[in-house]
Amino acid sequence: MTTSVPADRSTARFAADLHGNYDLVVAAFVGLLLISNIGATKAIAFATPTAWPGLIVTDGGAFLFPLTYVLGDVLAEVYGLRKARRAIIIGFVLAGIASLTFWLVSLSPPAPGWPNQDAWAAVLGFVPRIVLASLLGYLAGQFLNAYVLVKIKQRTAEGKLWARLIGSTLVGEAADTLVFCLVAFAGILTGDTLVNYVITGYVYKVGVEVVLLPVTYLVIRKVKDREPGYA
Repeated sequence: MTTSVPADRSTARFAADLHGNYDLVVAAFVGLLLISNIGATKAIAFATPTAWPGLIVTDGGAFLFPLTYVLGDVLAEVYGLRKARRAIIIGFVLAGIASLTFWLVSLSPPAPGWPNQDAWAAVLGFVPRIVLASLLGYLAGQFLNAYVLVKIKQRTAEGKLWARLIGSTLVGEAADTLVFCLVAFAGILTGDTLVNYVITGYVYKVGVEVVLLPVTYLVIRKVKDREPGYA
């Protein structure tokens, strides 16, 4: 039979220091996700000098959202599928809480003299369809991204990092873009406009990740070097 030792209450105690960078990577991952979701409420378009497509249609999330896949790659590559899945779920829960909070604020009556109720509701009062599309696309894309990366790594070990980064991106971004665009805008955007939106979003996000491969390589190496538990 074991006996517990009474805790020493004469001194202040704190949890042991954390080692590695998992908490920092998760914080950056979730922060970029939340900022991108807010940015995605605005549809944007750029004119092109050619007859086709003529107009590139996307949304404000395009600026930062590809970086969530860069950090998703870091999580899966360094920490494995279980910890990557944990970070993805944390992001999902907080994105849901943010959407619910914005919705409740939109429903709350404005204070006397505050003139921006309609503007707030238009920008941050996410309609249920957009919220559902964002969360479903995020889950599908990030889970597939992590799964594919880990499966390729099990075959290639520490070599051919470029193959698993690009391979996981091609699969994850395809799922994310297709699910989000169809759930959010099918029936609203039609024909060539919807196809343009899907293709533009996919090509752009994949292109950003390919361009950022050297940065991803550097971040992964730095995180691995500072991770005592990395085998």
